[in-house]
Amino acid sequence: MEGFGQTETVPIIANLTGMTPKPGSMGKPTPLYDVLIIDEDGKPVEQGKTGEIVIRAPRGTDGLFRGYYKDDDITDLMWHERFGEPIYHTGDTAFEDEDGYYWYVGRTDDVLKTSGYRVGPFEVESVLMTHPAVMECAIIGVPDPAGVRGQLIAAVIVLVSGYEASEDLKKEIQNHVKQNTAPYKYPRIVEFVKELPKTVSGKIKRAELRVTYGA
Repeated sequence: MEGFGQTETVPIIANLTGMTPKPGSMGKPTPLYDVLIIDEDGKPVEQGKTGEIVIRAPRGTDGLFRGYYKDDDITDLMWHERFGEPIYHTGDTAFEDEDGYYWYVGRTDDVLKTSGYRVGPFEVESVLMTHPAVMECAIIGVPDPAGVRGQLIAAVIVLVSGYEASEDLKKEIQNHVKQNTAPYKYPRIVEFVKELPKTVSGKIKRAELRVTYGA
């Protein structure tokens, strides 16, 4: 069952024993931690609105890291007081539904804005991965040359063996996204590659992709 945690934390949101999971949801905050979703001003957002996942807790709380090794500046950036209370900023965004379940959206620096909408890469990638031709993918935002939409959604895709890149396949994948999520979230740009750049731990290097495709 899905859950959410980081290298810096134990699982802080999860589907615990006795809960009825919602497929795709991370679950609910665990009883050990005071988890909130806040906006850019540090204020709690309304249900259904996307914001950053934070934990209201002092440094040294059991299950949470104490700081980044020999890097007080980054530690202070991610863990500092807001309105007189110590807050740890995860850097990840989500929204809470009407039943209190949390749904992951993406990293704060990965969320893109297109035609006035905020779109998290994770939600589009999740739909793309349900297409039989897609083995791996990454969503990034690139500047709209026409200057109309702000950013365009671009999909960088590694195909399953046996599929070949073509304009027909590109349109098929675009239509697949339109049919399975909000139409404005479909990738207007689709690039097929042999492999995605990754870190040694297997995370996709989105920053490198953004440089490659002019973001």
